[in-house]
Amino acid sequence: MTNFHLPASLLLLALPLAGHAQTTPARTAAPLAVGTVAPAFKGKDAAGKTIELKQLLKKGPVVLYFYRGQWCPYCSKQLSQLQDSLQLLTAKGAQIVVVTPETQENIGKTVDKTKATFPIVQDQGFVIMKAYNTAFTVDPATALKYKGFGVDLRKANASSDDVLPVPATYVIGRDGRIKFTYFNPDYKQRVSVRRIAAAL
Repeated sequence: MTNFHLPASLLLLALPLAGHAQTTPARTAAPLAVGTVAPAFKGKDAAGKTIELKQLLKKGPVVLYFYRGQWCPYCSKQLSQLQDSLQLLTAKGAQIVVVTPETQENIGKTVDKTKATFPIVQDQGFVIMKAYNTAFTVDPATALKYKGFGVDLRKANASSDDVLPVPATYVIGRDGRIKFTYFNPDYKQRVSVRRIAAAL
């Protein structure tokens, strides 16, 4: 596995913010229940290819990841580990799709950092994030703190709002129903690839 070291500048983003140890998701940010039909979605990946859930499910189960942005060291670490262990999931016939609110330019930076070979879809207007209940608005004080670290969420996502996803993971069966969810508002906590493989 790749040893992923966090740059000192990015480690600052991992430090608790005074009075805001972590952003609190709005009440709408809650996991979709296991057994429910996964919302349909369509989007373009970094190469401009259309990625559609309906078409993917014809080939096998789908593992759907959400991540905050290339500026987040925890996201970069998770996607690097996912790339390193990708065969654990593809061997079970799974297809990986990653969704982010960040711009195509920033997705390119994510690919450079993580060597990702799986599709990363830009969620313009937070449509997919809202459908899967992962979207939440970052409170103004925390957004300002992030700006102090050089992270302007509105610029990073080409949006007029400070919105991020809970970095959740869903496993969707070929029948289109959700088989497994990992949904933790604490962005430092991520599900392991092995746990996802076991869910498949």
